[in-house]
Amino acid sequence: MMLPIMSECLFCRIIAGDIPSARVFEDEVCVAFNDISPQAPTHVLIVPKDHIDSLHTASTADRDTLGHLMLAAAEIARGKGFAEDGYRVVVNTNGDGGQTVFHLHVHLLGGRPFVFPPG
Repeated sequence: MMLPIMSECLFCRIIAGDIPSARVFEDEVCVAFNDISPQAPTHVLIVPKDHIDSLHTASTADRDTLGHLMLAAAEIARGKGFAEDGYRVVVNTNGDGGQTVFHLHVHLLGGRPFVFPPG
């Protein structure tokens, strides 16, 4: 079930094609595109087509979508050739978690080593 597109949501507008993006992956559940402010050589945002504000507001009804986003991240990493070396998958949640666009999204970062703990 596709939820209505939120006309004021940046990512909903990208999904609808109203705002251009450098798409690297798309299927029936999600769209993935290059981040305009990359934090690694590869920085892709994976966004569900259904509008979910944040991980905080996701419910058990979103379980399949959440799992799908993780599997899409792995597929993109394999396709870009850095899966074997390693990559980072991040979901920022709400203000203190660093979320700035309130449409749930997964950051896929790869192409360089990462340290832990992050910021």
